[in-house]
Amino acid sequence: MGKTSTRDRMSNEVNAGSMADIAFLLLIFFLVTTTIDVDKGVLVRLPPWSEDEPETEKLKTRNVYSVLVNANNDLLVRGEPANIETLRENAKEFITNPNKREDMSESPNKAVISLRNDRGTKYKTYLEVYNELKAAYTELRNEESQKRYGKDFEFLDREKRKEIINIIPLILSEAEPTDFGEES
Repeated sequence: MGKTSTRDRMSNEVNAGSMADIAFLLLIFFLVTTTIDVDKGVLVRLPPWSEDEPETEKLKTRNVYSVLVNANNDLLVRGEPANIETLRENAKEFITNPNKREDMSESPNKAVISLRNDRGTKYKTYLEVYNELKAAYTELRNEESQKRYGKDFEFLDREKRKEIINIIPLILSEAEPTDFGEES
């Protein structure tokens, strides 16, 4: 028998045979358990596609609350400068018309909010305006729901929700964006 030296007994190699298996299992684990957030954008139900020309209905000017966001991200409501902070309350007042003014909607189910933006409008500004207008309807529905049933709209059953929606329908019309800087 030969003499073994210290060098022969101490091996500098690491057994890496199962490292590939472990790395593969970790990769599979992280792929399965990781969730990727997807931007959903603005959820809007669009009308069904049709080749026919849409019906045009002549609306009374008093029932239309026109909102324009121009290329400079300025807000024009019914042709007058406005700001986003007061948009929700002004829209609620227009929709309900509590003082029965002649320049506001006849009733909530005849009120139409027309939103138009410029192609140069920042998306953030557009979303802020859109959210304020939707929030106006949400608050009005909650107020009506509280008045009738003593709870928020989202906690009502389907039949009661339909009733509130018939009283305060969300009629938000989005017009085709204008070209950069063009206002009409």
